[in-house]
Amino acid sequence: MSVWKKLITAVKGGATEAAQAVADGQAIRILEQEIREAKEELRKSDHARTQILAKCKLSQQKIDGFDQSIAEYEAHARKAADSDRQLALDCAQKVADLRAQRDSEQTYLDQFRTSEKQLAANIDQAKANLRRLEQQVDMVKATETVQKAQVSVSSRHMGANSKMKTATESLSRIQERQKLKGAELEAAEELAQAESTDDLESRLAAAGIKGGQASADDELSRILGK
Repeated sequence: MSVWKKLITAVKGGATEAAQAVADGQAIRILEQEIREAKEELRKSDHARTQILAKCKLSQQKIDGFDQSIAEYEAHARKAADSDRQLALDCAQKVADLRAQRDSEQTYLDQFRTSEKQLAANIDQAKANLRRLEQQVDMVKATETVQKAQVSVSSRHMGANSKMKTATESLSRIQERQKLKGAELEAAEELAQAESTDDLESRLAAAGIKGGQASADDELSRILGK
């Protein structure tokens, strides 16, 4: 594969990764929007359930009222049975009518309760699913944040290592220069001391105190003296 083709492939790969990153970010935003819409729908569902519960309460109150009226007219029928049969029959008919109304209302109440139970189960399931989805989205976002931080730290660490290596090399060069300079200073000091000693010896010899070049007569006398 030529260098040009490799370059094109690399550019395409980078473009694909960038497009996927944008699509993933868009997907998260879409999910968050859907979660908000789902919460709004659940709020409406909770309101609808509240209305059903209110209807159940009103229906139960009607049934309780029918039961109370039925009990009263049954008592009237028993009292009128001995003295006024027609009145007793009218009371009995009233009881029959009330029972029919009560049974009808009971049917409505049973339907309301069944609907409320189904709606409650659906709402609970939807809320559980929504909580799981929210947790997954939060986990994805948190993981993404942590990974970005890790990449940043890793990049900085690599950069710090590179800088540390460069600094260490510079320090080594400085130390070498300092050692060389120290050696040069020591050599200069030694030379200065040697020059000072040579000058002193010369001065002593000139004064006839120490050293100096021995004469041929002195050297011969020393040899014969042995």
